[in-house]
Amino acid sequence: MDSSQSLDEKIKIDNSLSNRYIELDPNGYFIIKVDLEENKIILEHFLNNINDDGYALDPETNEPIKCDSQNKRVCNELFEGISAKQLGILITEERNDLITRFDHSLYLGRELQKAEECLYKKLPYIQD
Repeated sequence: MDSSQSLDEKIKIDNSLSNRYIELDPNGYFIIKVDLEENKIILEHFLNNINDDGYALDPETNEPIKCDSQNKRVCNELFEGISAKQLGILITEERNDLITRFDHSLYLGRELQKAEECLYKKLPYIQD
């Protein structure tokens, strides 16, 4: 198998895995941003409730949160750093009350690493 075939297979697998059902972390979720002007990674933590169907609910309205919602929510906590390791240690060792699911921790580690690479290569970052 040549490298282009293995890259195509990787993309196919990753896209499939990105579309699978996941259990939401009851302690909330994170939005990751890269500020290329300030040279930092921004990690916003949001609280949510989860209904019996597994949908995140807005804590104020108790309505399902839509991915394409135009409503701007205020984050519960804001973290900033210059590396994936710095932020990862902060949210798993210093503030270990924000994540309850192992798969959520792994996801955040992958995304923080991707955000760090975008920061240092001066590329736009899109969270998966």
